Amino acid sequence: MAGQPEGGPLRCLVTGATGYLGGRLVPELLAAGHRVRCLARTPGKLRDHPWVGDVEVVRGDVLDEESLREAMRDVDVAYYLVHSMGGPDDFERTDRRAARMFGRAARARGVGRIVYLGGLTPSSVPEGQLSPHLRSRAEVGRLLLESGVPTTVLRAAVVLGSGSASFEILRYLTERLPVMVTPGWVRTRLQPIAVRDVLRYLVGSAGMPREVNRAFDIGGPEVVTYREMMRRYAAVAGLPRRLIVQIPLLTPKLSSLWIGLVTPVPASLARPLAESLRCEVVCEEQDILGYVPDPPEGRTGLDEALALALRRVKDADVATRWSSAAVPGAPSDPLPTDPDWAGGSLYTDERELVVPASPEALWQVIEGVGGENGWYSLPLAWAVRGWLDRMVGGVGLRRGRRDAQRLRVGDSLDFWRVEEIEPGRLLRLRAEMRLPGLAWLEMYCERDERGRTRYRQRALFHPHGLSGQAYWWGVSPFHAVVFGGMARNIAGAAVKQEAAAPAR
Repeated sequence: MAGQPEGGPLRCLVTGATGYLGGRLVPELLAAGHRVRCLARTPGKLRDHPWVGDVEVVRGDVLDEESLREAMRDVDVAYYLVHSMGGPDDFERTDRRAARMFGRAARARGVGRIVYLGGLTPSSVPEGQLSPHLRSRAEVGRLLLESGVPTTVLRAAVVLGSGSASFEILRYLTERLPVMVTPGWVRTRLQPIAVRDVLRYLVGSAGMPREVNRAFDIGGPEVVTYREMMRRYAAVAGLPRRLIVQIPLLTPKLSSLWIGLVTPVPASLARPLAESLRCEVVCEEQDILGYVPDPPEGRTGLDEALALALRRVKDADVATRWSSAAVPGAPSDPLPTDPDWAGGSLYTDERELVVPASPEALWQVIEGVGGENGWYSLPLAWAVRGWLDRMVGGVGLRRGRRDAQRLRVGDSLDFWRVEEIEPGRLLRLRAEMRLPGLAWLEMYCERDERGRTRYRQRALFHPHGLSGQAYWWGVSPFHAVVFGGMARNIAGAAVKQEAAAPAR
């Protein structure tokens, strides 16, 4: 990564630290000798990150100008890494408002530089003809450049790294479909970039001279088509050569539905990614090299970027995923256990079992739920619930896990989010599927008054209106099968875990 500027360590504000790139940028800034402050709407989501003890975390929101100004106190460089990918219909207005607030707050606090990562757009295409998301990225960059604060706008196309949405789409499409019927955009030329190079440019931008106020194209060393990327991935992964048949009639909307069907990435997120590939996205200049030169070994090539990402996935060493960021529209109301809970109807389904196994064995099963391990009851029923969720625009069941064995607060877990984890005792999940209300699932590992291991499970639902009431009573007849079976099977898995421990 880039070295420390001549003026010594800088105080850097990072927004989007709970997201894919922000969560990776923080340790790189620390390694470069800078001091880091993270702005988060929910600071608790950063609690389990390995670097959290080395940074300052403040509560705030890019749509709350007062909290922005407070967060920017004594800040030298402010990183703007938030956007509304997969967000609501009015995301352009929201992004515009946030960018203006960010620029005003930075100017008011005398911030030395803003660094923003946007999307690569061809100069030959009028902004009005760009996809809505690319158009919004371009507008945000322009607003920050006009803020009166020296700004670096980095414009990247496809970012490849373990856990990135672009990599997971490429990975699942190639691995699951030996024969692919693809849209016409697979012929579009693009310039992918490895996430390690994106981070190097982000860190290096902190030390740019004050007079620099412009956008830079950033990309890897190769220009390829998406079709070529799929074939290169198959070769790197040791898969047979893929047969790719192109159908130009597939629209971005149909493409996103197709991606959502085959990959864990929901259509709401896949669509802006697919739309961005309608136009050629190739760097038109390399001026960034005058400020952040290539390392001696050069930028990361496509095959190396794919191999590195694939190795981290196989080694379960994925630091952040595309699903690390909160889902737009996901419930953010207080938990029923929070002091400021407002009351109202709260339905519960509670199960309790004595488990003839150690608490350690039981906890290992609890922390390993979801993903490849499933939910320990009626796999088809869970799969159908996931399909139904995706059909109505939800995240579905296939987001999986960041790590196959360990969870941390803020992790996505299929269509849940880890809301709280007390190692060895409690795992609380908040539902992010589309529901007429708020839902949580709690799993406890305890000892009873006789010293026996006890598993306690609690599902909670806070309905919204009549539809929420109807939903709860409509599904409640199935709870004995789904939640009862889940409790029994988790207990049984803990017993098996205990029996297998001496063998291991």
